[in-house]
Amino acid sequence: MLEVRDLKVRYGAVEALKGLSFRVSERSIVSLIGANGAGKTTSLRALTGLVQPSGGEVRFENTSLVGLAPHEIVRLGIAHVPEGRRLFPKMTVFENLKMGAYLRTSKAQMASTLAMIYEHFPILEERGRQLAGSLSGGEQQMLAIARALMSRPKLLLLDEPSMGLSPIMTAEIGKIIRQINALDVSIILVEQNAMLALTLARYGYVLQTGALVLQGDAQELLQDDGVKKAYLGL
Repeated sequence: MLEVRDLKVRYGAVEALKGLSFRVSERSIVSLIGANGAGKTTSLRALTGLVQPSGGEVRFENTSLVGLAPHEIVRLGIAHVPEGRRLFPKMTVFENLKMGAYLRTSKAQMASTLAMIYEHFPILEERGRQLAGSLSGGEQQMLAIARALMSRPKLLLLDEPSMGLSPIMTAEIGKIIRQINALDVSIILVEQNAMLALTLARYGYVLQTGALVLQGDAQELLQDDGVKKAYLGL
């Protein structure tokens, strides 16, 4: 589905990604883990056109993403839930959801998608007229994910969805990620919570200062002594 080959990104003189390569297959969950500054967020931003690579190739269903604008990438079937949620705090929950469907022209399809969203996130229907900025942290994260799903993506990019959440809400977000994947949506999960990421994922990639240093089956990475020491606190 997604093929990333030798991806490089520079911020001035700093090379943030140093030839990153990874794959995402259909209906899978792939995790990118690593410390702050490892290049996880930059990777997602490069996939969605928010930063332009200085080298390498990104192909989604045999279409090159390099050079495309973010809205063109959304139209192809990729949605991005950024770190920090980036909601419109002074707009209502319902208005935020509508913004997620800004490229869709069929009112019937939008209504069908909204019904699906409310089925999986009933709290958002209850809070429909409430300002997004007044929601709890967990509710805001649900809204950010739901807004991305309004575009009916084939591939969903999640950047630190558990950030700032309680253990109980983190577990709830984990359940939601599994439910989304069960809808045949592939997911790239970027997380500093390596235990959460590798528990949810099928395959994992470990990044360090912009380079891939380890990859493998997620369950095998959970048992790797280096991963345990560096990222799991064991």
